[in-house]
Amino acid sequence: MESNPTQITHDLAPFFRVHSTGHIERYFEHDFVEPSHDPQTGVASRDVVISPENNISVRIFLPNTTKNDRKLPLIIYIHGGAFSIESAFSSTYHKYVNSLASESRSVVVSIEYRLAPEHPIPACYDDCYEVLKWIDSHSRAGNGPDPWLNEYADFKRVFMAGDSAGANIVHNIAIRANNNSESSTGNGLCFKSAGLILVHPFFGIGKPDKLWDFICPDTPGANDVRLNPVADLDLLLKLGCDRVLICVAEKDFLRERGWHYYQGLKKSDWKGVVEYFETPGEEHVFHLFKPSCDNAFSLMKRIVEFMNSAAHLMSHV
Repeated sequence: MESNPTQITHDLAPFFRVHSTGHIERYFEHDFVEPSHDPQTGVASRDVVISPENNISVRIFLPNTTKNDRKLPLIIYIHGGAFSIESAFSSTYHKYVNSLASESRSVVVSIEYRLAPEHPIPACYDDCYEVLKWIDSHSRAGNGPDPWLNEYADFKRVFMAGDSAGANIVHNIAIRANNNSESSTGNGLCFKSAGLILVHPFFGIGKPDKLWDFICPDTPGANDVRLNPVADLDLLLKLGCDRVLICVAEKDFLRERGWHYYQGLKKSDWKGVVEYFETPGEEHVFHLFKPSCDNAFSLMKRIVEFMNSAAHLMSHV
């Protein structure tokens, strides 16, 4: 970052700053890794373009399978990064989602959405919902455009997961899906989510937030329900799933917001089951930066246990 600070009109460290020319300069630029076959886990991955005009893509991860395998759970994963940095194609998220696919024995669709501030909110919500509809096209007797989803994905065991800002997006598109009447099911989609997995969710900071105000020009403020879902407990009734897992970290600056969301779901008239898991002694998204530590393994184990429990219940519905 060699620019002259006098040319900066907005400095939203540690994410990006804006020049007087309109140029966006990020403090952190992610790397890019190609999809591949991981010999260690046996997970294969490939990229699919969903919307060329809006640069929306996905990376699909397929765990090692045999012809006798029954269909596998499907995880729709949304990366974090304050809505403005990171990528489904970075080494950080490629490695994590690869591990998630392996440990959970699931097909995972990791979404590459447009970033703010070049694409202000609600672009990230719109992009991820567009992918949700594309995925849903495969739930109709295997008639979708992607062969892996047609052959391997079990649409009775679909989970939506994300970390930080990605967890925020998961919540918001789950609300949108259940509040949409595009299909005969009444929820806009043919499949029903078996559960939401919200890891270190970003639901505001409990006070005015300069970053949110800048990247979301139409926000009404700190009580914007996209940022602070518990501002309207009635809206939580439209989650459209029966189970939610909220994961927080003891030293995470967003811990209290995750706790408030957990308490809000419990206090609302939502009829589902909400679970809460706290990792002691760790900070925000520690599992991405220390994937081999004991607490990262414990967090992964808890996510897989939640999926297995929710999937078992769905199989008896």
